[in-house]
Amino acid sequence: MRFRHHVFVCENRRADGDPRGCCAAKGSLAIRAAFKDELRKRGLKGQVRANAAGCLDACADGPSVVVYPEGVWYGHVAPEDVPEIVERHLLNGEPVERLRIHRLERFSAPREPGDDGK
Repeated sequence: MRFRHHVFVCENRRADGDPRGCCAAKGSLAIRAAFKDELRKRGLKGQVRANAAGCLDACADGPSVVVYPEGVWYGHVAPEDVPEIVERHLLNGEPVERLRIHRLERFSAPREPGDDGK
């Protein structure tokens, strides 16, 4: 089965007191659950996959989410943002600008054949 999109939600957990913090402590488990629920409600199960991810190395922007194949990064996501991301981005191809982390996208954008990433 091939998915149109993969939504990776950082669920990394660090020790209490770690200065970097972690997405799990900021509510990322509820965010992935909200994605799964919203995808089911919209009939997208089997077309879009909400995946748990380890550290996405965007702790300062957490909870963080990245959507592939586009390589669009979102930060400071809350469960109430999920319906908007599903509607605007996953269904209509329009990323939610107010949540984007543009500085990370240059590292994860899909590359064209022959593109060396420079």
